[in-house]
Amino acid sequence: MQGNIASAEGALAAGCTFFAGYPITPSTEVAEHMASRMPKIKGACYIQMEDEIASMAAIIGAAWTGARSMTATSGPGFSLMMENIGYAFMTETPCVLVNIQRGGPSTGQPTMAAQGDMMQVRFGSHGDYSVIALCPSSVQECFDLTAKAFNLADRFRTPVFLMADEVIGHMREKIEIPDRVEIIRPKPLADGALPFAPGPDGVPGFAPFGSGRHIHVTGLTHDERGYPDTTNPSRHESLVRRLVSKIEDARHEIADYTIVNEDAAYVFVCYGAPVRTVREVVERQKVPGTGYLQLRIVWPFPENLLSRFPNVRAFIVPEMNLGMMAREIGRHVRTPVIPVSRLGGDLHTPEELVQAIRTAGGI
Repeated sequence: MQGNIASAEGALAAGCTFFAGYPITPSTEVAEHMASRMPKIKGACYIQMEDEIASMAAIIGAAWTGARSMTATSGPGFSLMMENIGYAFMTETPCVLVNIQRGGPSTGQPTMAAQGDMMQVRFGSHGDYSVIALCPSSVQECFDLTAKAFNLADRFRTPVFLMADEVIGHMREKIEIPDRVEIIRPKPLADGALPFAPGPDGVPGFAPFGSGRHIHVTGLTHDERGYPDTTNPSRHESLVRRLVSKIEDARHEIADYTIVNEDAAYVFVCYGAPVRTVREVVERQKVPGTGYLQLRIVWPFPENLLSRFPNVRAFIVPEMNLGMMAREIGRHVRTPVIPVSRLGGDLHTPEELVQAIRTAGGI
């Protein structure tokens, strides 16, 4: 199965009943597959929108009817969605956005892979907020992580992002599709509770439209009833701090990763397609002194995992960008961080990574 199609199948397995999108290379197969499958599923709806702005708006609206909703895009469309993404964060709307990354800036390389949107997903909309972003490195993970994204969106009442890349999106591999996947829906709004009053974990209960509760939803700073309160500094601060802390305080619960060779001196930190080259070097070629940390969830960044390597001499970070996550790693460690950047669409070769180890003083 192709990665993009596996992502669509993961969404359907997770109970996605609404998809709104606009075709854009290299994510179009996600929309195409949903357009083929959803009319055959009772209660499901596929809509091709006029652009990416409308696509994001549509899935927000669908989420407030109680549907599990999703869209898919790539870099230029992702940029267009940013205003409505900010609205989804402020209104605490659970939905899923798949971004199959390609070379940028601007229209860049429509058919070539990149990981250039990793800082945009974290900081692309204005204001302070925190995000959950998953990064598959295989077709199997496209299925598994898309399904997981819906549970995270509902658990934390937030938009969640699957940040894949063209290599993984267009790759074809054998996968195992389970008979069913775990589905965790939002906790309901308790009787008598205000619609934006947080629970002990900072997440409010959810009452979709049509459930008999009268909910006011606004992108303005609002009180716990949902009504605008835009000139109260303390109200705005408490709201935004809660939107951030409900994710950041749960970063250890959210984390999804694999660690290989904790005693390694030279540790690769990787996500997405470069994971495949790292595995070739560490697991197949068995280059001495090497190990790796694979992040399947990059945001919120699990900085505590970097301390799991007591003998590390250098962290080596292969990315299909100019070192976006390498800079994030460098914020948290005193150990040297060596970025191995790749632009243009080609994946790293094992020889490049071996050379990085030599540069770091190994082999």
